[in-house]
Amino acid sequence: MLQPSSNHLFISAITLIVGLALSVIILGEVIYRLQHRRRPLAATLQVVRNLVLPMLAFMLFIQYVLQRPANEDIVKSVQTLFWICVLHAALSLLNAIIFEQAKADTWRARVPKLLIDLFRLFLVLLGVAIVLAKVWNADLAGLVTALGVSSIVIGLALQDTLGSVMSGIALIFERPFSVGDWLQVGELTGQVIDINWRAVRLQTFEREMVIIPHKLIGNEIIRNFSRPIPIHAERIRHGFSYNDPPNLAKHVLLTTALETEGILKDPEPEIYTISYDDFAITYEVKFFIDDYSNIESIRDRFMSRIWYAAQRNSLTIPFPIRTLYHFNGPTLQAKGNSKKFTESLQSVPAFVPLQNPDSVADGIDLQHYGAGEKVIWQGVSNNALYIVIAGTALMSVRDREHIEHELLTIKTGEFFGEMTLFSGEHSPISVTAIEDLEVMMLSANAVNQMIDRQPSFAREISQILETRRRVVNTIQKS
Repeated sequence: MLQPSSNHLFISAITLIVGLALSVIILGEVIYRLQHRRRPLAATLQVVRNLVLPMLAFMLFIQYVLQRPANEDIVKSVQTLFWICVLHAALSLLNAIIFEQAKADTWRARVPKLLIDLFRLFLVLLGVAIVLAKVWNADLAGLVTALGVSSIVIGLALQDTLGSVMSGIALIFERPFSVGDWLQVGELTGQVIDINWRAVRLQTFEREMVIIPHKLIGNEIIRNFSRPIPIHAERIRHGFSYNDPPNLAKHVLLTTALETEGILKDPEPEIYTISYDDFAITYEVKFFIDDYSNIESIRDRFMSRIWYAAQRNSLTIPFPIRTLYHFNGPTLQAKGNSKKFTESLQSVPAFVPLQNPDSVADGIDLQHYGAGEKVIWQGVSNNALYIVIAGTALMSVRDREHIEHELLTIKTGEFFGEMTLFSGEHSPISVTAIEDLEVMMLSANAVNQMIDRQPSFAREISQILETRRRVVNTIQKS
């Protein structure tokens, strides 16, 4: 027969075991529901179930079932572990309530990670002090005095690191940038990927991570390309020959900028005449983008298309050298153009009645387009016929919902532009260069002269026109 004291201990042990089991089961069900709803509080309850409850049960078992004295080291050690688990759960609860559930436009969402880490460190130190005082009966006054002396020594040894920490705190309250912003710090440009207690981490265009201590970044001039608005103005300088009219050069640069993917149309690009230099007239193009991470690809597209636009508009990009011109009469340039025209005739289909290069009619021109450039815009008038000499192009059309549909690929020897050649109406289709494209552009007058010489040329144009128009009408009516 059990003694009263033994009976009491047995009941306490059974109660402790059953209570722990029921608590774990109930918490497990609550955690499952919270995880199903994606609530951050589930992580805190997992800490309570996996750490706090087992340590609490173990501490109660030692104190009330085994009845160990409170001043034994094992009891104090278990109590210390229990309070550490409680502190961990409290920090998790604080983070879940204040920060994890914060909406994007509230002050809680804008609190920097560094400040949160410092606040957690303060709470941990406070919790450790309370545990030492209550469990181990430590003399906090003497501990504070010892820490005061030690902090002086540590501060002198770590003055550079502490300087970075203080500079980081100052940057946090000033908030000149945040994670995701594009910065220029001195001569270094990169995107902020992390801000911690000691430094800022940037990822450069070369995909390298650069770590800049707060102490250094606080002494530099910082350019933020993402604030106060994400729109950034980029400036590029380019030179054209003195023989090229400035208004024409500025018009070509403006048109090229507006047609380059990634350059904003609002605000519109701006073109300035900067200076008359030794070899060229220098112009500056100021355009705007809304994503600085694409600046390299946008700059590349724009600079590449300038060459094609200059070729189409007979603009000269001068070399930075001294060039001697020998003038032998007006036939020199004509011979060069005649040779180029003769080479292009090899790609012209047989049904196109072109004359020999020495009797080329006015209104025939060779033009170049870079990959991605539009030759014809839907909704813009066009009165020329284009014959593909080299490269390929894509014909497309937008439906009523402004969805782009691909019609066909135009290859070497084929032509386009016939839909509005004589009507003067806006083009119902767009034509875009898939790769570098060379075309022979025939004006409406030149085509009329060819039809007069060879009427069958008109039938060829009409047949292709009718086929393409049916396809375009089908898509636009769908």
